[in-house]
Amino acid sequence: MNKLIIPIKVLLICFFVSFSLLAQTSQKSTFEEIHINSLDELMNLFEQHGYTNEAWQNGHREVPRITFDGVSEKWKQTSNHIPVKLKKKVFFRLMAPLVLMSNENILKERVIVKTAPLTSPQLKLIADKYRISTDKTGQINEKIRQELLKKVDIMPPSLALAQAAEESGWATSRFTEEGNAFFGQWDFSGKGMVPKHQRKELGNYGLARFDSPLASVEGYMLNINTTFAYAKLRTMRAELRKANKPITGLALANTLDKYSERGQAYIDSIQSMIRYNNLQQVDSAYLSNNILIKLIGDK
Repeated sequence: MNKLIIPIKVLLICFFVSFSLLAQTSQKSTFEEIHINSLDELMNLFEQHGYTNEAWQNGHREVPRITFDGVSEKWKQTSNHIPVKLKKKVFFRLMAPLVLMSNENILKERVIVKTAPLTSPQLKLIADKYRISTDKTGQINEKIRQELLKKVDIMPPSLALAQAAEESGWATSRFTEEGNAFFGQWDFSGKGMVPKHQRKELGNYGLARFDSPLASVEGYMLNINTTFAYAKLRTMRAELRKANKPITGLALANTLDKYSERGQAYIDSIQSMIRYNNLQQVDSAYLSNNILIKLIGDK
């Protein structure tokens, strides 16, 4: 795990930038709340939207826009009594839309970074969000634009899904249930969720809380895209883009030796999860353009 410290100013910037992008998306989408009271109802919903194994095997990579407010205690109980294969299927199918929506918003930011005038207020907001300083005159120049392009970029869905599964215990951890913590990000603000066995040498830390699973995914991506510990990942990603090569989870996982104290063992575990669960296929997935579905379930 690695710490995540986001100042209030950055949180506000994230909100305004995300709200602006969400407003653009909502103009094209229909919003719908659907009450889900059982696993069968959830699987039926997936089937209605062609989100099935059969469709996937036939090369259909469209993913419905699905969000949900959090993980209930009911999921932990259910997941202990269903086949592991089904538990994984549910987890990946619910998390994949969140990853793809987060990447979608990042790509919209990336377009602004590429095309906006250097004096654009939107460009300045994005620079602040990604913790890029302006020059001595308080302006953004072309060099800063290039620095931004290195940071404002996607995470491969295969990598995000594997890390979410690893860090959240397939969404069964106490921190996931209490605070939508899917990626084990640390918080030293004093407001985090305190582990039962806190390591005193690391100070007063906790696990970062998020308002929703989607916010957790967005926080994870911002963490990867701004924290010094992941500079190697951003460099490799930029090199892949420059060479017009795919940005894959298996490739970028090699740079995550700082994400966990386990170092190389953590990298091996993440890459093994990607391969074993065929998550490479999700890197070519894309979102549907119409209905935004919010799942409402029993706590």
